[in-house]
Amino acid sequence: MAYEDLREFVEELEKQKELARIKEEVSPTLEMTEIVRRVIKNGGKALLFEKPKGYDIPVLLNAFGSEKRMKLALQVERFEEITEKLLSIIDFKPSSILDLARGAGILKDFLSFKPKKVSDAPCKEKRAESLDKFPILKCWPKDGGKYITLPVVITKDPENGEINAGMYRMQVFDGKTTGMHWQIHKHGAEHLRKAAERGDKKIEVAVAIGVDPAILYASTAPLPQNMSELAFAGFIRGRSVKVVECETVDLVVPATAEIVLEGYVRTDELRLEGPFGDHTGYYTPPEPYPVFHITNITHREDPIYHSTVVGKPIMEDAFLGKATERIFLPLIKMLIPEIVDINLPAESVFHNLAIVSIKKRYPGQAKKVMYALWGLGMLSLTKILIVVDEDVNVHNLGEVLWAATTRFDPARDVILLPPSPTDSLDHAAYIPNLAGKLGIDATRKLRSEGYERDYPEVVEMDDATKNTVDKIWERIRSIVL
Repeated sequence: MAYEDLREFVEELEKQKELARIKEEVSPTLEMTEIVRRVIKNGGKALLFEKPKGYDIPVLLNAFGSEKRMKLALQVERFEEITEKLLSIIDFKPSSILDLARGAGILKDFLSFKPKKVSDAPCKEKRAESLDKFPILKCWPKDGGKYITLPVVITKDPENGEINAGMYRMQVFDGKTTGMHWQIHKHGAEHLRKAAERGDKKIEVAVAIGVDPAILYASTAPLPQNMSELAFAGFIRGRSVKVVECETVDLVVPATAEIVLEGYVRTDELRLEGPFGDHTGYYTPPEPYPVFHITNITHREDPIYHSTVVGKPIMEDAFLGKATERIFLPLIKMLIPEIVDINLPAESVFHNLAIVSIKKRYPGQAKKVMYALWGLGMLSLTKILIVVDEDVNVHNLGEVLWAATTRFDPARDVILLPPSPTDSLDHAAYIPNLAGKLGIDATRKLRSEGYERDYPEVVEMDDATKNTVDKIWERIRSIVL
């Protein structure tokens, strides 16, 4: 059964011995971060800080900080199950970008797990006058202040009324005002631009904190435009998300959220936000971003404050990113069928490097794959692409380095693109949101690509010997390892 709320997920973590309750008094200013950092680096558990210094609301951290917990969150044994289930039901196999665009409509219709409105919602059990009530973390010494780091931010497209749920950090300026980190490529920023173009003075915003894992994950997923994150969460859960109408804005929020903030963002107001110790491992410098004005705060009785700590990889967000990599791989393979596997290493902050293996059949195919990926959704922001043959395990960086240094000629096997869209957090970019791209063809070269010699064979043991040694190996393994 799907988790009804965050609390049921916490109960499952405890049942699986994946949760540690911290009864020591710990400050949400820096101290929790340092504990989480040490826990993650050692592969430790989810943490429920029961006595945040100065507060009576517990803090949940590192809930998704392992592959096991991420799979528990989405209730799958393999992340790919989610997309494979979707594709098997709709039986849609596009052969072009145009087909995929048409297929988005089919996907949208299929995702009929529309949110279900309810009137009795736990998220409205209590009211708060200010954000000061909650143990919001200041994570790193030079952060500009406290940050809400796991908010599900809900907005409505001013043109077509479509609801978007995204995740954008929120710097707390005071008890009723925060920043809204809508990067230029994000749907929230697009909604704000549309509102400004229409002459609207503001857009309404609702924020849910402490939601069930499927909703939280869906808010981070790179879904096609106008595909509902709440419906996608319903598909993952196997039943619709319960939502309730807000009180001061014309939006709905997950009914079982721990905390709900309602308010608005003006189209003509920016304020410096930052610095922020980001998932790149650097402090993102202060920049002007929109301001969220809070008009109403409600919460559950005895709420849990759910947050995350990002910083120099690998941190908890790495496992959310890996889930996305695996969930969307079947869709990528559907559009680019020669792709075997893909790895977006957490150490390279996901958007900086993609390693792709392909079944190579014809000259120039590796470069064709590069251009296809650079034209595909958020993968268009990838700074470096390495393409290898299918015999290379893209998740084994030792094998990748071997292939990249033995099947790659820098004079012939490089693609350099002029400045093009890059991630807003690409600190190496000379101009924000604009940087060059590098493609490395580390596949074995064909004669038809100008390689005049036969490519040497890889040194491997024959299958007969492997089979013979299997029984011997079982007897000596404990001695030699």
